[in-house]
Amino acid sequence: MSRTAKIRTALRIIVALFYFAAGVAHLRSPTGFLAITPAWVPFPAMVVFLTGVAEIAGALGLLIPRFRKAAGIGLALYALCVWPANFNHALNDIAIGGTHMSWAYHGPRLAFQPVFIWLALWVGAVINWPFRETS
Repeated sequence: MSRTAKIRTALRIIVALFYFAAGVAHLRSPTGFLAITPAWVPFPAMVVFLTGVAEIAGALGLLIPRFRKAAGIGLALYALCVWPANFNHALNDIAIGGTHMSWAYHGPRLAFQPVFIWLALWVGAVINWPFRETS
């Protein structure tokens, strides 16, 4: 296995663990996610529930070769679709559990969302960019 393939495999496991944990958090403690959901999102409780299910399904899918590409695409689209909630959180200074996050948190969080989108696609073996090697 090449070095790039080893890195992709390791990051795939890390991304899967992250999304699995986030999905469980959405299901077990939806209050903070509901607080940052923009007002224009219909049925916010159902949306937060479904995003938790999507995160768990995507995490599991990344670990199953047959579903890996679909999971990578799904998680990339998921990350794109929840970006407005991150903007809402930042721009409206929404406290979660009484805690206001500074721009030291929000700035990098917003700026790195395209990296999270790329990472889902890369660990899902949907894209190889910027690497030439396939795995």
